[in-house]
Amino acid sequence: MNQRGPFAASLAAKEYEEASVFAPEHLLREARRQKGLRESAVPDVCVLDPDGDIVRRLKEAGRAARDPSWACYHTDLYSFEHEGSRYGIIGCAVGAPFAVLVAEELFASGCNFLISMTSAGRIAETRNPPYFVVIDRALRDEGTSYHYVPPSVWSSADEALVAAVHGEFAGFRIPVDRGASWTTDAPFRETATAIRRARDLGVLAVEMEAAALYAFAQARKRAVLCFAHVTNSMGSSVLDFEKGENDGAYDALEVIARARRTRERR
Repeated sequence: MNQRGPFAASLAAKEYEEASVFAPEHLLREARRQKGLRESAVPDVCVLDPDGDIVRRLKEAGRAARDPSWACYHTDLYSFEHEGSRYGIIGCAVGAPFAVLVAEELFASGCNFLISMTSAGRIAETRNPPYFVVIDRALRDEGTSYHYVPPSVWSSADEALVAAVHGEFAGFRIPVDRGASWTTDAPFRETATAIRRARDLGVLAVEMEAAALYAFAQARKRAVLCFAHVTNSMGSSVLDFEKGENDGAYDALEVIARARRTRERR
């Protein structure tokens, strides 16, 4: 029996306007019941830190406290203060499915603005790493986004927010570019041909979360902004994957803080 037809149809037949039977509120409710946790809100602004370097540095400095009421089965939520503002942060939520699962739970728990700061590989050879990119659109080479919005080449950010945030970085000590990323589920299948194809489309960097997070944001009408911290050339050169002093954590925090301030002024 040829299974291609039914399988292809299952991928294409997505009811984008239909509510999910399984909701993040259900998961969190049952986790709280099982673990005996009280219900409490997360900070208004939260950060996804897929590499975990920001979380590690904050913990080492005694600046991050684990939230004992966070009910997620898979992650720990930490809170910290930076420049007078409180943040929540979750480390090591790598890849589109995991990032969106956590994003769903954060917004169900009181988050109003989510910032993703992910390590990324250089595609366009415009400058040497490390530097940052405000991701304005992401090539959808993953699976999660297709459960939130219909098929298309790109997932896009809030244009006005991207423009306002990028404008804040003129003269910043670390370059902050604006442009497209390529989101892939398979980092060890970044072939030379795939890289050339992405470069031809104007992509600056490759990462694993932005396309899905932007599709989620569009479908759920949530505020999400993704940054790529471009740190490497896919290991193709010696001394690759260097983020700078303190693993680039404090540079990343300054980028995050400026993004927050910009959105709060709008």
